[in-house]
Amino acid sequence: MALANENYLKTPEIYCFDEIEKRVNAYKLLHPDKKIIRLGVGDVTRALPNEVVKAMHGAIDEMAFQATFRGYSPPQGYDFLIEKILKDYRSMGITLDKESIFINDGAKSDIGNIGHVLGRDNIIAIAEPVYPVYENATIMSGRAGFQTEDGKWSNVVYLRCDQETGFIPELPQEKVDIIYLCNPNNPTGTSLNKIELKRFVDYAIEQDAIIVYDAAYQAYVTEDDVPKSIYEIKGAKKVAIEIRSFSKTAGFTGLRCGFSVFPPEITVHNMMGEGFPLIKLWSRRNANYTNGVSYVVQRGAEAVFSRKGKAEVRELVNYYLNNASLIRKELLSMGLKVYGGKSSPYVWFKTPDGEASWKFFQQLLYEFQIVGTPGVVFGNAGEGYMRFTGFSSREGTEMAMQRIRGNL
Repeated sequence: MALANENYLKTPEIYCFDEIEKRVNAYKLLHPDKKIIRLGVGDVTRALPNEVVKAMHGAIDEMAFQATFRGYSPPQGYDFLIEKILKDYRSMGITLDKESIFINDGAKSDIGNIGHVLGRDNIIAIAEPVYPVYENATIMSGRAGFQTEDGKWSNVVYLRCDQETGFIPELPQEKVDIIYLCNPNNPTGTSLNKIELKRFVDYAIEQDAIIVYDAAYQAYVTEDDVPKSIYEIKGAKKVAIEIRSFSKTAGFTGLRCGFSVFPPEITVHNMMGEGFPLIKLWSRRNANYTNGVSYVVQRGAEAVFSRKGKAEVRELVNYYLNNASLIRKELLSMGLKVYGGKSSPYVWFKTPDGEASWKFFQQLLYEFQIVGTPGVVFGNAGEGYMRFTGFSSREGTEMAMQRIRGNL
């Protein structure tokens, strides 16, 4: 008799964004003539940068000839891409070892997979509201304990992150071993500044904890006091894994490429208290569980770091940021409580009159043909809030704001 990993049964059967799509499709069946504007799921809509496309075309041409054909990627990724990543960090005054960079198929994979090399008894801390993968990965790995009456998990420490804290997570009040941080944050669009992030780094050093730092939106940082990398903070290499993605930076949501940084200074321990560099465990997992990202896609990612590539990516990011800024400005003018939209493509706002998130979702869809993301899908602390994204077209964003202007 084959037995299930019952921890998987503890997570929702339908992923939160699939539920949104289900409701949107039901509306479309009833109203096929209505034009829907999507400000919900955080998928990009603009075409790939020209330099990326050119590089990938060139790589495909190479694959047509025996002499330049490529098969499996090296386990950590190709040197040509890793060297560009290292150079980019050096431009920020950050020196990393070549061996610490691991090319992956997007941030989401490594965020979930990091649990494979961490002990089952680690206490995990997450902010709430939270990107669902942090909590679901903890549940699926058997670290979450049991679900309590309020929907939370007994072995997970939830960092206070609400209106009173400005949706900036507070430090753990007890000892934890692993802290998931997303900065700039998804879903709230808020950002930890350098002083606030240093408190987490200092805590992790003091408690011998590890920070899993999701920097998928670092390209959107516009505020001087918000770090683009956790390694801008003194001591972070001792405690922080940084995970980045080309998805929201250069439109790679359909190509899948990112990278993780595992500094050799980070140490984990066995039950006898003996220490081991975490990077050695991750290297073993990486060699056994993946054959890497394709050569063609890695050549495309390399082009992101060229002079023209950087300019095109900046234009792409600014396009989405301007959309988010427009949304923020319009919602504020309606008297709503609004967060994010400055160093992030996400705008997080309180629903009018404290309306329940799903109810407000339905109102937006049926009255204005606008799709947002109900805050409650990011945890109970998100109830009464909604997330809009700047990833629609400029025309779509302006039209959406026109539809709701004066009506909320």
